[in-house]
Amino acid sequence: MAGRAETFVEANGHEVRVSHPDKIVFPGPSLTKLDLVEYYLAVADGALRGAGGRPMVLKRFVKGIDKEAFFQKRVPENHPDFIDTATLHYARGTSAEEAVVRNAAGLAWIINLGCLDLNPHAVRAEDLDHPDELRVDLDPMPGVDWSQIVDVAYVAQEVLDERGLVGWPKTSGSRGLHILVRIEPRWEFKDVRLAAEALAREVEDRAPGLATARWWKEERGESVFVDFNQNAKDRTVASAYSIRPLPDARVSTPLAWSEVRSSRPEEFTVATVLERFAAIGDPHAGLDDEVGVLDGLLELAAELGPAERAPRGSAGTGDGRRVSTMPLIEIARTETKPEAMAALEEWRAKHPAAAEKLSPADVLVDGMRGSSSIWYRVRVNLQHVPEEQRPLQEALLADYDPWAGKTWPGAPGS
Repeated sequence: MAGRAETFVEANGHEVRVSHPDKIVFPGPSLTKLDLVEYYLAVADGALRGAGGRPMVLKRFVKGIDKEAFFQKRVPENHPDFIDTATLHYARGTSAEEAVVRNAAGLAWIINLGCLDLNPHAVRAEDLDHPDELRVDLDPMPGVDWSQIVDVAYVAQEVLDERGLVGWPKTSGSRGLHILVRIEPRWEFKDVRLAAEALAREVEDRAPGLATARWWKEERGESVFVDFNQNAKDRTVASAYSIRPLPDARVSTPLAWSEVRSSRPEEFTVATVLERFAAIGDPHAGLDDEVGVLDGLLELAAELGPAERAPRGSAGTGDGRRVSTMPLIEIARTETKPEAMAALEEWRAKHPAAAEKLSPADVLVDGMRGSSSIWYRVRVNLQHVPEEQRPLQEALLADYDPWAGKTWPGAPGS
């Protein structure tokens, strides 16, 4: 039986159209597009606390959760009047008029476009130059378990507390944790990033082996990366109550600090978060009442001194590219993650002796931001393979070019 072509939901006095409401988005839990819209309406107070009033990038899964999303910075021209906009200027010299959601009707409209998670910037639409949120992203390397992430989170909380700031934890909706810190909108992005980097370095100093602030992935080992670069100007992260594109419809869920150690990311799905929100409300309800200043973290940055910078190519190369200190080889560049994993398995089959000596953190499958979607780079760190047994760099098993046909100023090949 064919599903309905459309239906309408009411929110904030607006009727919002939902196209193909019976389309199954998550086959496992059998969640339809209308189910996702109704979820966001039910948790709107919490979702808007994280994303409301902020310009956001639209991450649209129009082909389903098993396909790569495409990123749309510019708000559709035919957006309704309850969607505000703000014009952001990017480092490349381009600009985009992005969507700003302020109410539940806006959430419903965004989800109808094929978005699952909400990806707001760290600024309010009224002041695009001064973030009011510092974001601590605890990103575990392969092989790291939840207890290690939690240990690092509590170290980060300790540093924040010592520097006069309040952190609010939430699951990322994948494997990691985010800690959100409300700040006065007085500092530019470079200062907020510097403060976040100082926090990351201090956490690494206090928890060596557990946490790392090393930017280059191959140097992190089996540790939790305190990703300070999420505070750079053009970055967005999935905000609170965002549904993530995992088969179980997992949700990025705010927690109280007392819950962090006993919780697990997989516990929080659309179904369980609906029950949780109805029962206890939003654990981050007081987030906007705890606004701090960056003076303490900026003082810490001065105490720590300049961060060690990654080595670069020698002056004689002329290209300025970084030279890794690790024995890295590149396996493939692919359009999709399944293609990346297939290339990795092909390499493993070709080099079984080396493959069996790799630790989980030696396999680097990185999602790289392209012009409007993610592409994948596969590398292997051969640090645990005896030098005489290390495979040489070979022709890539796949060589996808994400910039093919792109001609904007500054793009490769333009």
